[in-house]
Amino acid sequence: MNPKVDFYFSKDKWQQEIGLLRKIVLDCGLIEELKWGSPCYTFDKRNIVLIHVFKEYCAVLFFKGALLKDTGHILIQQTANVQAARQIRFTNVKDIVKIKATLKAYIYEAIEVEKAGLKVTLKKTSEFNIPEEFQQQLNKKAGLKKAFNALTPGRQRAYIFYFSQPKQSKTREARVEKCIPDILNGKGLND
Repeated sequence: MNPKVDFYFSKDKWQQEIGLLRKIVLDCGLIEELKWGSPCYTFDKRNIVLIHVFKEYCAVLFFKGALLKDTGHILIQQTANVQAARQIRFTNVKDIVKIKATLKAYIYEAIEVEKAGLKVTLKKTSEFNIPEEFQQQLNKKAGLKKAFNALTPGRQRAYIFYFSQPKQSKTREARVEKCIPDILNGKGLND
């Protein structure tokens, strides 16, 4: 147990559940670290799983969950845009106890995936749908298109997802307009 992570397990909601998940994960021989404000468990300095809490559930996130066999059909892809990670969600201690052996088997499989050096084949940025409002700006402004193409694939995807989220075209347009200066300056969405 890493004392830098202890604060996370004293949260009011899900305290029992995440405490039990912590014991299970640590029992698999992983190293506990604090990353992204959450307990992250590594093997040979490579991320294997993360414990995190949400309003409706707590979860164990497998960084390369898409490569696991998921024989128990319990892995969840959080959104359509998440390519590699998968979660197992819990709403009570009983559910964790019920699948403890399966959870450990998944963790050991995730360790083997890392040992084997397997990688998730990620979609290219060009395979994502660019919102019409942003595509229009790219077509009109050659400098914007050049600047966008010069961004890293991760930064490009972040903008595409951000522009795609709103349901109303007006909101998508406003987001695009607001971000154009940052794109032209080579900045990512959160830089």
